[in-house]
Amino acid sequence: MSILPHTLAPHIASMKGIRHGFFGRQGGVSDGIYESLNVGPGSGDRPKAVTRNRALMAEAVGASGPENLLSCHQVHSDRAILATMPWGDDRPQADGMVTDLPGIALCILTADCVPVLLADRKAGIIGACHAGWKGALGGICEATIAKMETIGASRKDIHAAIGPCIGQESYEVGPDFREAFMEKAPWSGNLFHAGQGDRFHFNIETFVKNRLLHEKVAWVDVIGHDTCEMEEMYFSNRRRNHRDEPDYGRQGSVIMLEG
Repeated sequence: MSILPHTLAPHIASMKGIRHGFFGRQGGVSDGIYESLNVGPGSGDRPKAVTRNRALMAEAVGASGPENLLSCHQVHSDRAILATMPWGDDRPQADGMVTDLPGIALCILTADCVPVLLADRKAGIIGACHAGWKGALGGICEATIAKMETIGASRKDIHAAIGPCIGQESYEVGPDFREAFMEKAPWSGNLFHAGQGDRFHFNIETFVKNRLLHEKVAWVDVIGHDTCEMEEMYFSNRRRNHRDEPDYGRQGSVIMLEG
């Protein structure tokens, strides 16, 4: 890997033949509110800057070129797809990706939502998903694991890692939000801590971890970084809203099978 700030998940890091990294906002070429490693094509950043940042991240994980760093048009769904070749700028609408092809780097874009990386080293199969609250509640983690199984993975051999996301103290939600979870996942009630008035603070990180454990994967690493709180390291949409800024950058979480 080239030198670009990133965080590793211990269990996936120990797997031979698999490269990954949870990248933040440091080490890129963007400026202003996008400073500096903004890798989100959907942002309002200069396209050339985003392209350069994505090339830097591709190089950092050892991809042969930025065209092999794949991101979806994320829509907060439960759709997971099989990545069989680079798809260029025509990004499919999905929130999960799976591949068994070496050299294809799966990249999840986030700015508070939960990035999840998955690896079955025995089968040589990897996956990645974007778990915002709608996707997490709707089953994107389960869908991604199921898609991995369709090409030969076994959930008992899948190691998962939850990357930087918004922390509970930063994630204030309203009663309608809590009611949606109580209706579909009543077991999650203890993940809501009372805030001021009718507000709650939700632990989406633990919610996603519990969903993964329920699927009986081998292990779940949790990075435990609060994207909203750690301004120097991460982009955050919630922080942007607090400041009434016009847009925000996206960081990337990447996993790839070595060629």
